Amino acid sequence: MSYLEVRDLVYVYEDGTRALDGINLSIDEREFIGLLASNGGGKTTLLKAVVGLFKARPGSILIDNKPLSKLKRIDLARAIGLVFQNPNDQLFASTVEEDVSFGPRNLGLTDAEVEERVETALEMVDMLAHRRKPIHHLSFGQQKRVCIAGVLAMRPRILLLDEPTAGLDPKSEANLLHILGRLNKEAGVTIVMATHMVDLIPLFVDRIFVLKEGRITIEGTPDTVFSSTQVMEEVDLRLPYITHLIEELKHKDQLPFDKLPLTLKDARSKLVSLMPDNIFSGSE
Repeated sequence: MSYLEVRDLVYVYEDGTRALDGINLSIDEREFIGLLASNGGGKTTLLKAVVGLFKARPGSILIDNKPLSKLKRIDLARAIGLVFQNPNDQLFASTVEEDVSFGPRNLGLTDAEVEERVETALEMVDMLAHRRKPIHHLSFGQQKRVCIAGVLAMRPRILLLDEPTAGLDPKSEANLLHILGRLNKEAGVTIVMATHMVDLIPLFVDRIFVLKEGRITIEGTPDTVFSSTQVMEEVDLRLPYITHLIEELKHKDQLPFDKLPLTLKDARSKLVSLMPDNIFSGSE
């Protein structure tokens, strides 16, 4: 049975905008899920509804087969945690360790237990060396990692992230995704990441849900989703750059690709296989 289930979820803003329109999804433990949508597609609203910040009706949300509405606040915090897009919406303490320790202290843990959780969480996001730094001395990317650590210190089984790579340079973006991949594969944290960035996620996610106007338009593995080029165009999302390049070679240059590669490694392997056997040999 899925650990997180969303059934027929609807959410309408006060101005009448239907932000979620019959959302159904199920997520198993240890999965890495991508929520893809262009701006206004409903991904942020969905994350906030899943953690109870928005009261979506009709519809239901179940965590470990228990209705979200029946969970106590402390049990909800232990089950699922949300990392906001903007660190300013989450960080409030003076130093890194003060911020990360806030949640565990409110669980009523001993000082030793809080210390252990802070240290472990910061180590998981490569921020342990910065534990005593003031928050305002950190870079934007470091602040994002502290936000993740603050949620991890609560030991949730599911980590939700709203546009975690937004505002990061390419190197910091890749570093953060590798950290999330490590959390998922090595620490067993279930991850649901909302984003509109498509180039790196095929390397990390198990499944993708694509939203437009509050509806899920397609779901499946990265291969399934990014092979549906017409759907991606309809939801105002582009293909990964390498996939788009190979699609051009396939349709305009008639290169025999049976499927579109999602990574440079896959593209290189296929291109090399199409080359004549003697292309790398010197002239006789």
